[in-house]
Amino acid sequence: MSAGMAYEAMNNAGANKNRLIVILNDNDMSIAPPVGAMSAYLARLVSSRSYTGIRNFAKRLGRRLLPRGLFKVAQRTEEYARGMAMGGTLFEEMGFYYVGPIDGHNLDHLIPVLENVRDTMKGPVLVHIVTKKGHGYAPAENAPDKYHAVSKFTVLTGEQAKSTPKAPAYQKVFGESLIAEAKKDSRIVAITAAMPSGTGVDLFEKAFPERTFDVGIAEQHGVTFAAGMATEGYKPFCAIYSTFLQRAYDQVVHDVAIQSLPVRFAMDRAGLVGADGATHAGSFDIAYLATLPNFVIMAPSDEAELVHMVATAAVIDDRPSAIRYPRGEGTGVARPDAGVPLEIGKGRIIKEGSGIAILSFGTRMKEVLLAAERMAGYGLSPTIADARFAKPLDTALIRDLARNHEVLITIEEGAAGGFGAHVMHFMAHDGLLDRGLKFRPMTLPDVFQDHDTPEMMYAQAGLDADGIVATALNALGRGAEVIHLAGKTA
Repeated sequence: MSAGMAYEAMNNAGANKNRLIVILNDNDMSIAPPVGAMSAYLARLVSSRSYTGIRNFAKRLGRRLLPRGLFKVAQRTEEYARGMAMGGTLFEEMGFYYVGPIDGHNLDHLIPVLENVRDTMKGPVLVHIVTKKGHGYAPAENAPDKYHAVSKFTVLTGEQAKSTPKAPAYQKVFGESLIAEAKKDSRIVAITAAMPSGTGVDLFEKAFPERTFDVGIAEQHGVTFAAGMATEGYKPFCAIYSTFLQRAYDQVVHDVAIQSLPVRFAMDRAGLVGADGATHAGSFDIAYLATLPNFVIMAPSDEAELVHMVATAAVIDDRPSAIRYPRGEGTGVARPDAGVPLEIGKGRIIKEGSGIAILSFGTRMKEVLLAAERMAGYGLSPTIADARFAKPLDTALIRDLARNHEVLITIEEGAAGGFGAHVMHFMAHDGLLDRGLKFRPMTLPDVFQDHDTPEMMYAQAGLDADGIVATALNALGRGAEVIHLAGKTA
């Protein structure tokens, strides 16, 4: 109930007096906590046929016998009295009949209330039910945040089966890097939309509580709030999951991009996310941000690069920027002691080769390097480049790769219309496709992928080492060897 769409719907339903029952599951705290049997009894009473009948009869009687002005006063007095007693004023003002709060774990009280609401009440009704997250299971009650997204666990103890990390998570690297930059610049602030631990902002909050802002599940407000802070000279880092930033696209365009405000977007969960599935996959941010004028869009190939990109974003003061990085562990590379700002729009060559060039944007680099090792078995030695930036593109690097190789492959952890599309657009207008270059953009498939591990999902998408090798062999007209490759890895 912290985002606007819920209130838009309630405002519409209340005005139309539609038959609608809204269940408000309040699993944190209520305005007026239900206490004992009396609270449940009152909630049951105000939802009963007898109460609503008497209430409506009194209204009809008052309308006939009382002067209009006095009747309006009595009506408002009744509504506000009930609202102040039970927290229903806001909902009543929106046209809803408010019932509650009710103990959602006491079924002897809850079921009769729901039956009364179903059978006797007309128009829109809001039933306020108070519950406790993880009720009845002690480990979940004691640590509800750890049981929001649950991995395999032992029922008796609640211990979750998690592998020992071999490298720090990208979220931790981001949080620690932001702290390092904030120590040097007091204007840096962090904004999150109810995901401090998921984005690494919780680490920043421990170091700089007065410079951390959690706006709740309200990404639209969060983006405009960041824009406002940018106008006042602050350096806001807005840390939001890639998929949730979609909710705030209008604000990104109108409140940030058009004004060219230096808001820094830290887009967590970029790419495929495994068990969270399609709803949480960050598949589209490259496409929906790269189309906006004057944006800087970065993606690290590993955690060391992320450190440098946080430092880069911190010094971009004339336009918006975005860093996209995945969920989960880094590659295990050594991190620098301090981030060094990168030259905007410049990539780097990782390995010189010939014949085939692979231009990677993001953390597929590990699979690209593995693919290069496997290509050696086919007599191939590809050039490997790290784009670093999807916008602005490193046009000099792209020209060099296109002019000096027979095949150019781009790879990204995003949908079609993103990095590869912008590379192709540039090459087409630059005449680089007129000389017979074989260009192969590798993107996520045009489907919403089912839940699995990220590794399996990328393999299904063809964005693993085998998929890269197969793409290269097919581009060279050596498709028969792809069948051999499939047989070796089956």
